[in-house]
Amino acid sequence: MPDSKLKLGVLVSGNGTNLQAILEACKKGGIGAEVAVVISNDSKAFALKRAEKFKIPTAVVPDTRDAEAEILKILRNYKVDLVCLAGFMRLLSSSFLKVFSHRIINIHPALLPSFPGLNAQKKAFDYGVKIAGATVHFVDEGCDTGAIILQEAVAVEDDDTFETLREKILKVEHKIYPKAIALIATERLKIIGRRVLGRTMDHGP
Repeated sequence: MPDSKLKLGVLVSGNGTNLQAILEACKKGGIGAEVAVVISNDSKAFALKRAEKFKIPTAVVPDTRDAEAEILKILRNYKVDLVCLAGFMRLLSSSFLKVFSHRIINIHPALLPSFPGLNAQKKAFDYGVKIAGATVHFVDEGCDTGAIILQEAVAVEDDDTFETLREKILKVEHKIYPKAIALIATERLKIIGRRVLGRTMDHGP
């Protein structure tokens, strides 16, 4: 989409630090995207306040049988091109995924395929890994099994605690999520099988 900015719909459930990173990257420019709407399944999510501070429209869609239909309606109303999951604590159905095929991405606090699912940082720390990290991937019907867009590693030092490791991983998340969005916005990616190919960015947005 070279002539216009990629419109993002960000789905959140909690604190929203990755949303913050996306909003700040969009404000600075250079990633070819803008957040059109932020949707949460929790009215108390602090992420909503972050969005409001940036004057981004928000919506709350509680977890009900009709929730996905309502979310899709909102995304269409705002002409969203790419859906970004940022701590969204709800699994999306196959029918939802088909509507936005290869247009839903997620950030995971581990180097997939290792440690998928919840509490990934704690699982990695308890396992005793020497290298941890974060992954941005396309979303498919599995649990953190979609094609990988970007990854960045974090060294686990001897004096690291779970808390310090979690903070180091979070910093990496905030770096690579906007970068992945920029790659998609500038149409530098293509998917062949499980491989996501394309020109990488030497510098973050």
